[in-house]
Amino acid sequence: MRLVEQALVRTAESDRPLVEVQGPGGATVRTLSYREVSRRAQALAGRLGPVDGRAPRVGVVCGNTPEFVIADLALIAGRAVEVPVPLAFSAEQAAGLLDGVDLCLVDRAGQERLEQWGRQRVLGAGCPLVTVTADGPVPDVPLHLADPQDPRAAADWECKVIHTSGTTSRPKGVRIRAHGLDALLTSLRTVMPEGAFTRYLSVVPFSLLIEQVTGLYLVLLDGGTLVLLPEDMALVGTAAAAPADVLPQVAAARPTAMVATPALVDAFAARAEAAQGAGEPVATALFGTGREPLICCGGAPVHPDLLRRLEEYGLPVHEGYGLSENSSVVSWNTPSARRTGTVGRPLPHVAVRVADDGELLVSSSSLFAGYTRNDPSSLVLDADGWLHTGDLADIDADGFISITGRKKNVIVTAAGRNVAPEWVEAQYARLPFVRAVAVVGDGLTALHGLFLVDGSVGPAEAEKAVRAFGEEHLSEVERVAQPHIVVASEELYRRYFTVTGRPMRTAVQHDLVNGTLHAGAADGAIEANEGAEA
Repeated sequence: MRLVEQALVRTAESDRPLVEVQGPGGATVRTLSYREVSRRAQALAGRLGPVDGRAPRVGVVCGNTPEFVIADLALIAGRAVEVPVPLAFSAEQAAGLLDGVDLCLVDRAGQERLEQWGRQRVLGAGCPLVTVTADGPVPDVPLHLADPQDPRAAADWECKVIHTSGTTSRPKGVRIRAHGLDALLTSLRTVMPEGAFTRYLSVVPFSLLIEQVTGLYLVLLDGGTLVLLPEDMALVGTAAAAPADVLPQVAAARPTAMVATPALVDAFAARAEAAQGAGEPVATALFGTGREPLICCGGAPVHPDLLRRLEEYGLPVHEGYGLSENSSVVSWNTPSARRTGTVGRPLPHVAVRVADDGELLVSSSSLFAGYTRNDPSSLVLDADGWLHTGDLADIDADGFISITGRKKNVIVTAAGRNVAPEWVEAQYARLPFVRAVAVVGDGLTALHGLFLVDGSVGPAEAEKAVRAFGEEHLSEVERVAQPHIVVASEELYRRYFTVTGRPMRTAVQHDLVNGTLHAGAADGAIEANEGAEA
Protein backbone atom coordinates (compact mmCIF):
# COMPACT_ATOMS: atom_id res chain seq x y z
CA MET A 1 0.00 0.00 0.00
CA ARG A 2 2.90 2.31 -0.76
CA LEU A 3 0.70 4.72 -2.73
CA VAL A 4 -1.58 5.26 0.27
CA GLU A 5 1.35 5.53 2.65
CA GLN A 6 3.06 8.10 0.43
CA ALA A 7 -0.16 10.12 0.23
CA LEU A 8 -0.41 10.05 4.02
CA VAL A 9 3.14 11.33 4.39
CA ARG A 10 2.46 14.21 1.97
CA THR A 11 -0.69 15.31 3.78
CA ALA A 12 -0.05 14.23 7.36
CA GLU A 13 0.28 17.74 8.81
CA SER A 14 -2.27 19.45 6.56
CA ASP A 15 -5.20 21.28 8.12
CA ARG A 16 -7.35 20.61 5.05
CA PRO A 17 -10.50 18.62 5.82
CA LEU A 18 -10.18 14.89 5.22
CA VAL A 19 -13.53 13.88 6.74
CA GLU A 20 -16.79 15.77 7.00
CA VAL A 21 -19.82 14.33 8.78
CA GLN A 22 -23.30 15.45 7.78
CA GLY A 23 -26.20 16.13 10.10
CA PRO A 24 -29.77 15.00 9.30
CA GLY A 25 -30.44 18.17 7.29
CA GLY A 26 -27.22 17.88 5.32
CA ALA A 27 -25.24 20.54 7.18
CA THR A 28 -21.69 19.64 8.23
CA VAL A 29 -21.65 18.83 11.95
CA ARG A 30 -18.10 17.52 12.28
CA THR A 31 -14.82 18.06 10.40
CA LEU A 32 -11.55 16.18 10.86
CA SER A 33 -8.39 17.45 9.20
CA TYR A 34 -5.68 15.33 7.60
CA ARG A 35 -3.49 16.17 10.58
CA GLU A 36 -6.05 15.00 13.14
CA VAL A 37 -6.85 11.77 11.34
CA SER A 38 -3.20 10.87 10.68
CA ARG A 39 -2.18 11.53 14.29
CA ARG A 40 -5.08 9.53 15.69
CA ALA A 41 -4.24 6.73 13.26
CA GLN A 42 -0.57 6.80 14.29
CA ALA A 43 -1.49 6.67 17.98
CA LEU A 44 -3.71 3.65 17.34
CA ALA A 45 -1.04 1.97 15.19
CA GLY A 46 1.35 2.33 18.12
CA ARG A 47 -0.89 0.01 20.13
CA LEU A 48 -0.48 -2.78 17.57
CA GLY A 49 2.36 -5.22 17.55
CA PRO A 50 3.35 -8.60 16.17
CA VAL A 51 1.54 -11.66 17.52
CA ASP A 52 3.78 -14.72 17.74
CA GLY A 53 6.13 -13.07 15.25
CA ARG A 54 3.45 -12.36 12.64
CA ALA A 55 1.28 -9.40 11.72
CA PRO A 56 -1.81 -9.17 13.91
CA ARG A 57 -5.24 -9.98 12.43
CA VAL A 58 -7.57 -7.18 13.49
CA GLY A 59 -11.35 -7.20 13.22
CA VAL A 60 -12.99 -3.86 12.44
CA VAL A 61 -16.64 -3.57 13.49
CA CYS A 62 -17.51 0.01 12.63
CA GLY A 63 -20.09 1.99 10.74
CA ASN A 64 -19.31 4.58 8.06
CA THR A 65 -17.74 6.87 10.62
CA PRO A 66 -14.53 8.83 11.16
CA GLU A 67 -13.51 6.00 13.47
CA PHE A 68 -13.49 3.54 10.57
CA VAL A 69 -11.20 5.88 8.62
CA ILE A 70 -8.84 6.15 11.60
CA ALA A 71 -8.87 2.39 12.14
CA ASP A 72 -8.23 1.60 8.47
CA LEU A 73 -5.28 3.97 8.18
CA ALA A 74 -3.87 2.80 11.50
CA LEU A 75 -3.86 -0.79 10.29
CA ILE A 76 -2.06 0.23 7.10
CA ALA A 77 0.53 2.18 9.10
CA GLY A 78 0.92 -0.76 11.49
CA ARG A 79 1.13 -3.37 8.72
CA ALA A 80 -1.72 -5.36 10.26
CA VAL A 81 -4.29 -7.58 8.54
CA GLU A 82 -7.65 -5.79 8.51
CA VAL A 83 -10.87 -7.82 8.72
CA PRO A 84 -13.84 -5.43 8.25
CA VAL A 85 -17.24 -6.82 9.26
CA PRO A 86 -20.58 -5.51 7.93
CA LEU A 87 -22.85 -4.34 10.74
CA ALA A 88 -25.78 -5.92 8.85
CA PHE A 89 -24.29 -9.40 9.32
CA SER A 90 -26.03 -11.95 11.51
CA ALA A 91 -24.16 -13.17 14.59
CA GLU A 92 -23.27 -16.42 12.78
CA GLN A 93 -21.85 -14.54 9.81
CA ALA A 94 -19.85 -12.15 12.01
CA ALA A 95 -18.43 -15.04 14.00
CA GLY A 96 -17.33 -16.79 10.82
CA LEU A 97 -15.44 -13.75 9.58
CA LEU A 98 -13.94 -12.81 12.97
CA ASP A 99 -12.74 -16.34 13.68
CA GLY A 100 -9.07 -16.14 14.63
CA VAL A 101 -8.66 -12.36 14.96
CA ASP A 102 -6.19 -11.19 17.60
CA LEU A 103 -7.90 -7.88 18.33
CA CYS A 104 -11.17 -6.16 17.48
CA LEU A 105 -11.65 -2.43 16.89
CA VAL A 106 -15.10 -0.90 17.34
CA ASP A 107 -16.82 2.47 17.18
CA ARG A 108 -20.08 3.29 18.98
CA ALA A 109 -22.22 1.58 16.36
CA GLY A 110 -19.91 -1.44 16.37
CA GLN A 111 -20.06 -1.69 20.16
CA GLU A 112 -23.87 -1.70 20.00
CA ARG A 113 -23.86 -4.35 17.29
CA LEU A 114 -21.47 -6.56 19.29
CA GLU A 115 -23.88 -6.37 22.21
CA GLN A 116 -26.75 -7.38 19.93
CA TRP A 117 -24.79 -10.30 18.51
CA GLY A 118 -23.40 -11.28 21.89
CA ARG A 119 -19.68 -10.67 22.25
CA GLN A 120 -18.99 -14.22 23.38
CA ARG A 121 -20.76 -15.59 20.29
CA VAL A 122 -18.64 -13.72 17.75
CA LEU A 123 -15.24 -13.15 19.39
CA GLY A 124 -12.84 -15.70 20.76
CA ALA A 125 -12.31 -15.92 24.49
CA GLY A 126 -9.82 -13.30 25.60
CA CYS A 127 -9.86 -11.36 22.31
CA PRO A 128 -9.18 -7.73 23.31
CA LEU A 129 -11.73 -5.10 22.32
CA VAL A 130 -10.46 -1.58 21.57
CA THR A 131 -12.83 1.35 21.15
CA VAL A 132 -11.69 3.79 18.46
CA THR A 133 -12.62 7.39 19.08
CA ALA A 134 -12.40 10.62 17.12
CA ASP A 135 -13.11 12.67 20.24
CA GLY A 136 -10.81 14.24 22.80
CA PRO A 137 -7.44 15.94 22.37
CA VAL A 138 -5.50 15.19 19.21
CA PRO A 139 -2.53 12.96 20.14
CA ASP A 140 0.87 14.59 19.91
CA VAL A 141 2.11 11.71 17.77
CA PRO A 142 3.14 12.73 14.25
CA LEU A 143 2.72 10.12 11.54
CA HIS A 144 5.72 7.83 11.33
CA LEU A 145 5.80 5.19 8.60
CA ALA A 146 8.45 2.64 7.77
CA ASP A 147 11.54 3.93 5.99
CA PRO A 148 10.91 3.30 2.26
CA GLN A 149 14.56 2.18 1.95
CA ASP A 150 13.95 -0.57 4.50
CA PRO A 151 13.57 -3.86 2.57
CA ARG A 152 10.64 -4.77 4.82
CA ALA A 153 8.79 -1.66 3.66
CA ALA A 154 8.87 -2.84 0.07
CA ALA A 155 7.70 -6.35 0.90
CA ASP A 156 4.24 -7.49 -0.12
CA TRP A 157 1.91 -8.32 2.73
CA GLU A 158 -1.64 -9.51 3.29
CA CYS A 159 -3.37 -6.27 4.21
CA LYS A 160 -7.05 -7.23 4.28
CA VAL A 161 -9.51 -10.08 4.48
CA ILE A 162 -12.74 -9.16 2.68
CA HIS A 163 -15.98 -11.14 3.02
CA THR A 164 -17.48 -13.00 0.11
CA SER A 165 -20.18 -15.63 -0.19
CA GLY A 166 -19.95 -19.27 0.74
CA THR A 167 -22.24 -22.22 0.26
CA THR A 168 -23.57 -21.73 3.79
CA SER A 169 -24.37 -18.62 5.82
CA ARG A 170 -20.79 -18.63 7.09
CA PRO A 171 -18.75 -16.25 4.87
CA LYS A 172 -15.25 -16.97 3.73
CA GLY A 173 -12.57 -14.31 3.45
CA VAL A 174 -10.72 -13.11 0.37
CA ARG A 175 -7.07 -12.39 1.25
CA ILE A 176 -6.01 -9.09 -0.33
CA ARG A 177 -2.36 -8.25 -1.05
CA ALA A 178 -0.88 -4.78 -0.48
CA HIS A 179 0.93 -4.91 -3.84
CA GLY A 180 -2.33 -5.95 -5.47
CA LEU A 181 -4.10 -2.86 -4.15
CA ASP A 182 -1.18 -0.72 -5.28
CA ALA A 183 -1.49 -2.14 -8.81
CA LEU A 184 -5.22 -1.45 -8.79
CA LEU A 185 -4.87 2.12 -7.52
CA THR A 186 -2.11 2.89 -10.02
CA SER A 187 -4.34 1.65 -12.81
CA LEU A 188 -7.40 3.56 -11.62
CA ARG A 189 -5.37 6.77 -11.40
CA THR A 190 -4.50 6.49 -15.09
CA VAL A 191 -8.12 6.24 -16.27
CA MET A 192 -10.03 8.43 -13.80
CA PRO A 193 -10.25 12.19 -14.39
CA GLU A 194 -7.71 14.22 -12.45
CA GLY A 195 -9.21 15.55 -9.24
CA ALA A 196 -12.42 13.52 -9.61
CA PHE A 197 -12.27 12.45 -5.96
CA THR A 198 -11.82 15.95 -4.56
CA ARG A 199 -15.12 15.61 -2.72
CA TYR A 200 -16.52 12.11 -2.34
CA LEU A 201 -19.84 11.18 -0.71
CA SER A 202 -19.94 7.71 0.81
CA VAL A 203 -23.40 6.09 0.84
CA VAL A 204 -22.57 2.34 0.91
CA PRO A 205 -20.79 0.40 3.69
CA PHE A 206 -17.03 0.65 4.12
CA SER A 207 -17.00 -3.13 4.65
CA LEU A 208 -17.14 -3.32 0.83
CA LEU A 209 -13.63 -3.19 -0.61
CA ILE A 210 -14.75 -0.98 -3.51
CA GLU A 211 -15.86 1.70 -1.03
CA GLN A 212 -12.51 1.61 0.72
CA VAL A 213 -10.78 1.99 -2.64
CA THR A 214 -12.94 4.90 -3.83
CA GLY A 215 -13.98 6.55 -0.58
CA LEU A 216 -10.66 6.39 1.24
CA TYR A 217 -7.70 5.70 -1.03
CA LEU A 218 -8.62 7.60 -4.20
CA VAL A 219 -9.72 10.52 -2.00
CA LEU A 220 -6.34 10.47 -0.25
CA LEU A 221 -4.49 10.31 -3.55
CA ASP A 222 -6.47 13.33 -4.80
CA GLY A 223 -5.97 15.20 -1.50
CA GLY A 224 -9.74 15.35 -1.28
CA THR A 225 -12.49 15.27 1.34
CA LEU A 226 -14.64 12.29 2.32
CA VAL A 227 -18.23 13.21 3.23
CA LEU A 228 -20.14 10.83 5.52
CA LEU A 229 -23.87 10.49 6.03
CA PRO A 230 -25.38 11.00 9.50
CA GLU A 231 -24.40 8.04 11.64
CA ASP A 232 -27.99 6.95 12.29
CA MET A 233 -29.01 7.06 8.61
CA ALA A 234 -29.35 3.72 6.82
CA LEU A 235 -26.71 3.18 4.15
CA VAL A 236 -27.75 2.37 0.61
CA GLY A 237 -28.03 -1.39 0.24
CA THR A 238 -28.97 -2.00 3.87
CA ALA A 239 -32.61 -0.85 3.64
CA ALA A 240 -35.08 -0.62 0.77
CA ALA A 241 -35.98 2.99 1.56
CA ALA A 242 -32.37 4.19 1.80
CA PRO A 243 -31.91 5.35 -1.83
CA ALA A 244 -34.81 7.82 -1.60
CA ASP A 245 -33.88 8.87 1.93
CA VAL A 246 -30.32 9.87 1.05
CA LEU A 247 -31.22 12.14 -1.88
CA PRO A 248 -31.41 15.34 0.26
CA GLN A 249 -28.01 14.45 1.77
CA VAL A 250 -26.54 13.99 -1.72
CA ALA A 251 -27.66 17.47 -2.77
CA ALA A 252 -26.25 18.97 0.44
CA ALA A 253 -22.89 17.21 0.01
CA ARG A 254 -22.15 18.65 -3.48
CA PRO A 255 -19.99 15.61 -4.38
CA THR A 256 -17.53 15.40 -7.24
CA ALA A 257 -17.69 11.58 -7.18
CA MET A 258 -19.64 8.74 -5.62
CA VAL A 259 -20.35 5.05 -6.06
CA ALA A 260 -24.05 4.35 -6.53
CA THR A 261 -25.92 1.07 -6.46
CA PRO A 262 -28.49 0.35 -9.20
CA ALA A 263 -31.27 1.20 -6.73
CA LEU A 264 -29.74 4.64 -6.13
CA VAL A 265 -29.39 5.17 -9.88
CA ASP A 266 -33.14 4.47 -10.12
CA ALA A 267 -33.76 7.10 -7.44
CA PHE A 268 -31.57 9.60 -9.33
CA ALA A 269 -33.65 9.03 -12.47
CA ALA A 270 -36.93 9.63 -10.63
CA ARG A 271 -35.60 12.80 -9.01
CA ALA A 272 -34.17 14.02 -12.33
CA GLU A 273 -37.52 13.50 -14.04
CA ALA A 274 -39.30 15.45 -11.30
CA ALA A 275 -36.75 18.27 -11.48
CA GLN A 276 -37.07 18.57 -15.22
CA GLY A 277 -40.85 18.63 -14.94
CA ALA A 278 -40.60 21.45 -12.41
CA GLY A 279 -38.16 23.40 -14.55
CA GLU A 280 -35.25 22.93 -12.11
CA PRO A 281 -31.68 22.34 -13.31
CA VAL A 282 -31.24 18.59 -12.87
CA ALA A 283 -27.65 18.65 -11.60
CA THR A 284 -28.48 21.33 -9.05
CA ALA A 285 -31.57 19.49 -7.82
CA LEU A 286 -29.68 16.22 -7.37
CA PHE A 287 -26.16 17.28 -6.44
CA GLY A 288 -26.45 20.83 -5.12
CA THR A 289 -24.25 22.24 -7.86
CA GLY A 290 -24.44 22.93 -11.55
CA ARG A 291 -21.87 20.24 -12.30
CA GLU A 292 -22.68 16.53 -12.23
CA PRO A 293 -20.29 14.28 -10.28
CA LEU A 294 -18.51 11.18 -11.51
CA ILE A 295 -21.21 8.57 -10.83
CA CYS A 296 -19.84 5.03 -10.75
CA CYS A 297 -22.17 2.05 -10.56
CA GLY A 298 -21.86 -1.71 -10.29
CA GLY A 299 -23.01 -4.82 -8.49
CA ALA A 300 -26.07 -5.50 -10.64
CA PRO A 301 -27.09 -4.43 -14.14
CA VAL A 302 -28.88 -1.16 -14.86
CA HIS A 303 -31.16 -1.21 -17.87
CA PRO A 304 -29.57 0.60 -20.84
CA ASP A 305 -32.79 2.57 -21.43
CA LEU A 306 -32.51 4.07 -17.94
CA LEU A 307 -28.86 4.93 -18.55
CA ARG A 308 -29.77 6.65 -21.80
CA ARG A 309 -32.54 8.59 -20.05
CA LEU A 310 -30.07 9.81 -17.43
CA GLU A 311 -27.68 10.73 -20.23
CA GLU A 312 -30.41 12.96 -21.70
CA TYR A 313 -30.65 14.68 -18.32
CA GLY A 314 -26.90 15.32 -18.47
CA LEU A 315 -26.07 12.64 -15.90
CA PRO A 316 -23.78 9.98 -17.38
CA VAL A 317 -23.45 6.86 -15.23
CA HIS A 318 -20.20 4.87 -15.46
CA GLU A 319 -20.92 1.19 -14.99
CA GLY A 320 -18.14 -1.15 -13.99
CA TYR A 321 -17.45 -4.70 -12.92
CA GLY A 322 -15.24 -6.20 -10.29
CA LEU A 323 -14.54 -8.99 -7.86
CA SER A 324 -13.00 -9.08 -4.42
CA GLU A 325 -10.69 -11.72 -5.87
CA ASN A 326 -9.19 -8.97 -8.08
CA SER A 327 -8.97 -6.43 -5.25
CA SER A 328 -12.29 -5.01 -6.57
CA VAL A 329 -12.33 -3.38 -10.02
CA VAL A 330 -11.76 -5.37 -13.23
CA SER A 331 -13.26 -2.96 -15.75
CA TRP A 332 -14.93 0.42 -15.78
CA ASN A 333 -16.56 2.77 -18.23
CA THR A 334 -14.64 6.02 -17.93
CA PRO A 335 -15.49 9.52 -19.15
CA SER A 336 -13.09 9.07 -22.07
CA ALA A 337 -14.17 5.52 -22.96
CA ARG A 338 -17.79 4.68 -22.22
CA ARG A 339 -20.26 2.40 -23.96
CA THR A 340 -23.78 2.14 -22.55
CA GLY A 341 -24.87 -1.42 -21.79
CA THR A 342 -21.33 -2.60 -21.08
CA VAL A 343 -19.16 -2.61 -17.95
CA GLY A 344 -16.35 -0.87 -19.80
CA ARG A 345 -12.88 -1.91 -20.84
CA PRO A 346 -10.51 -3.73 -18.49
CA LEU A 347 -8.19 -1.53 -16.45
CA PRO A 348 -4.65 -1.18 -17.86
CA HIS A 349 -3.18 -3.80 -15.52
CA VAL A 350 -5.93 -6.36 -16.27
CA ALA A 351 -6.19 -8.88 -19.12
CA VAL A 352 -9.49 -10.62 -19.91
CA ARG A 353 -10.72 -13.28 -22.29
CA VAL A 354 -13.84 -15.41 -22.76
CA ALA A 355 -13.56 -19.17 -22.44
CA ASP A 356 -15.20 -21.57 -24.87
CA ASP A 357 -18.23 -21.91 -22.59
CA GLY A 358 -18.68 -18.11 -22.35
CA GLU A 359 -17.09 -17.66 -18.92
CA LEU A 360 -15.08 -14.48 -18.32
CA LEU A 361 -11.46 -15.13 -17.33
CA VAL A 362 -9.29 -12.48 -15.66
CA SER A 363 -5.52 -12.18 -15.25
CA SER A 364 -3.91 -9.26 -13.42
CA SER A 365 -1.31 -8.13 -10.91
CA SER A 366 -4.04 -7.36 -8.35
CA LEU A 367 -5.35 -10.90 -7.93
CA PHE A 368 -5.91 -12.13 -4.39
CA ALA A 369 -3.67 -14.34 -2.27
CA GLY A 370 -6.33 -17.01 -1.75
CA TYR A 371 -9.27 -17.63 0.58
CA THR A 372 -9.32 -18.07 4.33
CA ARG A 373 -11.15 -21.31 3.57
CA ASN A 374 -12.35 -23.00 0.40
CA ASP A 375 -15.78 -24.33 -0.44
CA PRO A 376 -17.60 -25.24 -3.66
CA SER A 377 -18.33 -21.55 -4.36
CA SER A 378 -14.63 -20.63 -4.45
CA LEU A 379 -13.36 -19.23 -7.73
CA VAL A 380 -10.62 -21.17 -9.48
CA LEU A 381 -7.24 -19.70 -10.42
CA ASP A 382 -5.84 -22.01 -13.08
CA ALA A 383 -2.22 -23.00 -13.67
CA ASP A 384 -1.80 -20.26 -16.29
CA GLY A 385 -2.86 -17.51 -13.88
CA TRP A 386 -6.41 -16.98 -15.17
CA LEU A 387 -9.16 -16.42 -12.62
CA HIS A 388 -12.38 -18.18 -13.61
CA THR A 389 -14.97 -15.62 -12.53
CA GLY A 390 -18.15 -17.66 -12.95
CA ASP A 391 -19.65 -14.78 -14.94
CA LEU A 392 -20.77 -15.13 -18.55
CA ALA A 393 -19.60 -12.34 -20.84
CA ASP A 394 -19.09 -11.00 -24.34
CA ILE A 395 -16.18 -8.78 -25.38
CA ASP A 396 -16.72 -6.59 -28.43
CA ALA A 397 -14.15 -5.61 -31.06
CA ASP A 398 -13.22 -2.48 -29.09
CA GLY A 399 -12.62 -4.38 -25.86
CA PHE A 400 -15.81 -3.41 -24.01
CA ILE A 401 -17.15 -6.18 -21.77
CA SER A 402 -20.83 -7.09 -21.46
CA ILE A 403 -21.82 -9.35 -18.56
CA THR A 404 -24.64 -11.59 -19.79
CA GLY A 405 -25.28 -13.68 -16.71
CA ARG A 406 -23.74 -15.98 -14.16
CA LYS A 407 -22.95 -19.61 -14.92
CA LYS A 408 -24.43 -20.91 -11.69
CA ASN A 409 -27.48 -18.62 -11.96
CA VAL A 410 -28.67 -19.74 -15.38
CA ILE A 411 -32.18 -21.05 -14.77
CA VAL A 412 -33.04 -24.38 -16.36
CA THR A 413 -36.80 -24.77 -16.14
CA ALA A 414 -38.62 -28.08 -15.88
CA ALA A 415 -39.36 -27.68 -19.59
CA GLY A 416 -35.62 -27.59 -20.32
CA ARG A 417 -35.52 -23.90 -21.26
CA ASN A 418 -32.53 -21.76 -20.21
CA VAL A 419 -33.10 -18.26 -18.82
CA ALA A 420 -30.54 -15.66 -17.65
CA PRO A 421 -32.30 -14.11 -14.63
CA GLU A 422 -30.14 -10.97 -14.49
CA TRP A 423 -31.46 -9.76 -17.84
CA VAL A 424 -35.09 -10.48 -16.88
CA GLU A 425 -34.68 -8.65 -13.57
CA ALA A 426 -33.24 -5.60 -15.33
CA GLN A 427 -36.40 -5.43 -17.46
CA TYR A 428 -38.81 -5.59 -14.53
CA ALA A 429 -36.73 -3.06 -12.56
CA ARG A 430 -37.93 -0.43 -15.05
CA LEU A 431 -41.36 -0.45 -13.37
CA PRO A 432 -41.40 2.72 -11.23
CA PHE A 433 -42.85 1.10 -8.10
CA VAL A 434 -40.39 -1.83 -8.01
CA ARG A 435 -37.63 -1.36 -5.44
CA ALA A 436 -35.98 -4.76 -5.94
CA VAL A 437 -36.73 -7.89 -7.94
CA ALA A 438 -35.41 -11.46 -7.90
CA VAL A 439 -36.32 -14.09 -10.50
CA VAL A 440 -36.00 -17.84 -9.80
CA GLY A 441 -37.28 -21.01 -11.42
CA ASP A 442 -34.58 -23.70 -11.55
CA GLY A 443 -36.42 -26.97 -12.05
CA LEU A 444 -39.83 -25.31 -11.83
CA THR A 445 -42.46 -25.30 -14.54
CA ALA A 446 -42.56 -21.48 -14.64
CA LEU A 447 -40.56 -18.48 -13.46
CA HIS A 448 -41.33 -17.02 -10.05
CA GLY A 449 -40.46 -13.45 -9.17
CA LEU A 450 -40.13 -11.69 -5.82
CA PHE A 451 -41.04 -8.02 -6.23
CA LEU A 452 -40.36 -5.63 -3.35
CA VAL A 453 -42.54 -2.58 -4.08
CA ASP A 454 -42.74 0.87 -2.52
CA GLY A 455 -46.39 0.74 -1.52
CA SER A 456 -47.47 3.48 -3.91
CA VAL A 457 -49.73 0.89 -5.55
CA GLY A 458 -51.79 -1.88 -4.02
CA PRO A 459 -50.72 -5.52 -4.38
CA ALA A 460 -53.45 -6.33 -6.90
CA GLU A 461 -52.67 -3.29 -9.02
CA ALA A 462 -48.93 -4.02 -8.83
CA GLU A 463 -49.44 -7.64 -9.90
CA LYS A 464 -51.60 -6.53 -12.81
CA ALA A 465 -48.89 -4.08 -13.92
CA VAL A 466 -46.15 -6.73 -13.60
CA ARG A 467 -48.13 -9.20 -15.71
CA ALA A 468 -48.95 -6.56 -18.33
CA PHE A 469 -45.30 -5.52 -18.52
CA GLY A 470 -44.22 -9.12 -19.06
CA GLU A 471 -46.77 -9.63 -21.80
CA GLU A 472 -45.55 -6.52 -23.61
CA HIS A 473 -41.79 -6.70 -23.18
CA LEU A 474 -40.74 -10.32 -22.56
CA SER A 475 -41.08 -13.63 -24.35
CA GLU A 476 -43.16 -16.43 -22.88
CA VAL A 477 -40.01 -18.17 -21.66
CA GLU A 478 -38.62 -15.04 -19.96
CA ARG A 479 -41.69 -13.53 -18.34
CA VAL A 480 -42.52 -14.14 -14.68
CA ALA A 481 -45.61 -16.34 -14.47
CA GLN A 482 -45.86 -16.30 -10.67
CA PRO A 483 -45.20 -12.79 -9.31
CA HIS A 484 -45.00 -12.43 -5.54
CA ILE A 485 -45.69 -8.82 -4.56
CA VAL A 486 -44.54 -7.62 -1.14
CA VAL A 487 -44.22 -4.10 0.26
CA ALA A 488 -40.49 -3.45 0.73
CA SER A 489 -39.08 -3.47 4.25
CA GLU A 490 -35.60 -3.37 5.69
CA GLU A 491 -35.92 -6.96 6.96
CA LEU A 492 -37.05 -8.33 3.61
CA TYR A 493 -34.38 -6.46 1.69
CA ARG A 494 -31.63 -7.69 3.96
CA ARG A 495 -32.79 -11.27 3.74
CA TYR A 496 -33.11 -11.48 -0.01
CA PHE A 497 -30.64 -8.96 -1.47
CA THR A 498 -26.98 -8.10 -0.93
CA VAL A 499 -25.71 -4.59 -0.25
CA THR A 500 -24.92 -4.18 -3.94
CA GLY A 501 -28.41 -5.33 -4.97
CA ARG A 502 -27.69 -8.90 -6.05
CA PRO A 503 -30.51 -11.36 -5.28
CA MET A 504 -29.82 -14.26 -2.92
CA ARG A 505 -31.50 -16.78 -5.17
CA THR A 506 -31.31 -19.85 -2.96
CA ALA A 507 -33.14 -18.08 -0.13
CA VAL A 508 -35.64 -16.51 -2.55
CA GLN A 509 -36.51 -19.77 -4.30
CA HIS A 510 -36.76 -21.72 -1.05
CA ASP A 511 -39.13 -19.24 0.58
CA LEU A 512 -41.27 -18.59 -2.49
CA VAL A 513 -41.72 -22.26 -3.34
CA ASN A 514 -42.38 -23.26 0.29
CA GLY A 515 -44.63 -20.30 1.07
CA THR A 516 -42.37 -19.15 3.92
CA LEU A 517 -41.69 -15.65 2.62
CA HIS A 518 -43.18 -13.81 5.61
CA ALA A 519 -42.24 -16.35 8.26
CA GLY A 520 -38.60 -16.42 7.18
CA ALA A 521 -38.08 -12.71 6.69
CA ALA A 522 -37.65 -11.49 10.24
CA ASP A 523 -34.12 -12.50 11.21
CA GLY A 524 -32.42 -9.70 9.28
CA ALA A 525 -29.54 -11.86 8.08
CA ILE A 526 -27.87 -11.08 4.77
CA GLU A 527 -25.72 -13.21 2.54
CA ALA A 528 -22.03 -12.51 2.88
CA ASN A 529 -21.55 -11.63 -0.75
CA GLU A 530 -19.57 -8.81 -2.22
CA GLY A 531 -19.39 -10.61 -5.53
CA ALA A 532 -19.25 -8.51 -8.68
CA GLU A 533 -18.91 -5.38 -6.71
CA ALA A 534 -17.55 -2.62 -8.83
